[in-house]
Parts: sequence; structure tokens; C-alpha cells
Amino acid sequence: MPRPFDIHPDIREASTLPAWAYADPGVYAAARERIFARSWQFIGDTDSIKVPGQVHPVTFLPGCIDEPLLLTRDHADTPHCLSNVCTHRGTLLCNGPGHEKNLVCRYHGRRFDLDGTFRYMPEFEQAKGFPSPADNLPRIQFHTWGKFIFAALDPAFPIADLLDPMAARLAWLPLHEFTFDASRSRDYLVHANWALYCDNYLEGFHIPFVHAGLNAAIDYGSYTTELYARSNLQLGIAKDGEEAFDFPPESPDRGRRIAAYYYWLFPNLMFNFYPWGLSINIVQPLAVDRTRVSFLSYVWRPEKLDRGAGAGLDRVEREDEAVVEAVQRGVRSRLYERGRYSPTREQGVHHFHRLLAAALA
Repeated sequence: MPRPFDIHPDIREASTLPAWAYADPGVYAAARERIFARSWQFIGDTDSIKVPGQVHPVTFLPGCIDEPLLLTRDHADTPHCLSNVCTHRGTLLCNGPGHEKNLVCRYHGRRFDLDGTFRYMPEFEQAKGFPSPADNLPRIQFHTWGKFIFAALDPAFPIADLLDPMAARLAWLPLHEFTFDASRSRDYLVHANWALYCDNYLEGFHIPFVHAGLNAAIDYGSYTTELYARSNLQLGIAKDGEEAFDFPPESPDRGRRIAAYYYWLFPNLMFNFYPWGLSINIVQPLAVDRTRVSFLSYVWRPEKLDRGAGAGLDRVEREDEAVVEAVQRGVRSRLYERGRYSPTREQGVHHFHRLLAAALA
């Protein structure tokens, strides 16, 4: 069991996470089981299963949970999220995307419908009580917002806790027009604890000191944070002459010069909306001091690419990576225990630490 810690609810009195929380294998193991195994994760989009008969294997949080899942669209045009493990001897059922009439295990020929229902197994005529519901592929809870698919193995809270504030604020966005761009997407290996990466994301305090390019595009003095139950939003306001959203009348932000919406969804998802589209960042723990961060780009307005707050994301990531890795080295110090929060600039970090402490309590 990890050592307990708590975070005072009043940010004006609170101290940050203790340094050992970023390096303790017990805290990391507890987070994997109590937080990530019970979280909602982004697993892809509906373009991968557009037509009946399409199948698309995915992995739930690679490197941390590593649960093999399978997205399918059955012949009645209904999408499903299933276990990708055969219920006979545990073989991976589907190894790549494609179009299938049904699912057939290549090991012993067990067959399933595309909704996961067991259909046939050779050499089982003498088996008693067979088949049973346990022979069907387990169905996984999933939810779509626009074209984006989220799944949970054993969710600790409803998906609405994560998505409702974002979905209401951005209801005017035509998400089905967003197209994945592999050329603008990539993974980064960060030599630091996953929570340190989230800490850094959750405050704009460091922008003037670390991100010269981003600081030139947004008005730091107008940067704000809005807190919700299990998510929060940082609003980047564009400086005069910099790229900003063109809002329709139905947007609640009409009349404001917003350069970026930075949404964080507990525990490890970032949805960053820019005038050109969306950058989804998935923070994937690999070890207590290793993290993979996937940047997935969905382009909406290509003519607005490489302008304003949404430009130079690779440079911004590498700047963040350098400072986070420096903090990882620093929290190993025998002379550092924990710090304090800026009440005006680190509300998002305090919010995250409160959620983290509650989930691990």
C-alpha cells in the first residue's frame, strides 16, 4: 500500500504533492489499479469502423493497462467495443483492421458474431453446459462524442462527469468534419512521472518563462482556469492580431478572442482545441519515471494551421519535456519535500492533486 497523503481543500493553505509521490513504486502501482484501470480512455474514432463488417483492434492504455479491445460494426450497422481475447484459451482474436463476416479464432476455430455473441466451436459436442454466456466476448462500456470514442473497463464514474462541460461549451463545433492527420501526430518519451507531466499542463504560470513562442500569441494576463467535477478548462486569449476562433451566434463565447481551449480530463487526457482543429494528448504511464505522450492531430480548418497558439506544437512539447524532466530530477532531492500553490495561477494543479489524493486514499 502507498503512503497516505492529503491536499488541503483551500489552495491558499495547501501544499503540493510530497516529492516521494512522484518516485514511489507503491504510489505508481496503486494509481495503475485504482485510477487508470477504472478510468475512461480515448481509444480512437468512428472512421475506423465506418461500414458494417469493419473491425479494428485497439489497446486500452498501452504500456500501463495493455488491455486488448476490438471495435466492430456489425451487419445491422451497430458499433460495439469488445474484448479482443478468445474465450476458449485466451488467444488474441483479431490482429489487424479489416472487414469480416464474423470473428474466427485462428488457434482453434471458435467463431463469434461481430457483436461478440458465441456461434460455433469444433470438437465441443460432448461438453456439458456449453455454450454459456461466459463463451460470449465481454462487451466493454464505450461512449462516442462526435466521432471520438471513449471506453472504460470498470469505470469509477460516469463519462458525463468528464465530457458534459466540454460538450456543452463546444456544441457548435462540427466534430464529424475533423480529420485525423498522421503526419502531424507523434509520440514523445518523457523521462518523468506521468503526474508531473499533468502538473505542468495544468497551469499557464510557466508560459512566459518556458514558451516564448506561445507567450507571443496569447495574453498571459487574461489566461484563466475553470474547474469542473473531474475536468478543467484553461482558456488562452489571443493577443491583438493573433489567430482566434470565428464563433457562430450559438457559441457562449461569441465576442471573445479565444486562441485555444485547453481541456484536461481526469486522469490523463488533454483535448486542445485551436482554430485549425484539435490536438488530443494522451499521457500514458510506462514506469514510475517514464511516460509516453501521444499527440494526435485532427484537422478541421487547414488554412489556419501553423498560426497562433496552435502553431509549433512540437516545439512547445519539447520545451515542456525538458522542464518536466528537470523537475523529476529535482524531486529526488533529499532537501526538497513539497511546495505551495499560487492561488491565482495553479488552481488546475491543486484540483488535480485533490482528485489524485481522493482516488488513492
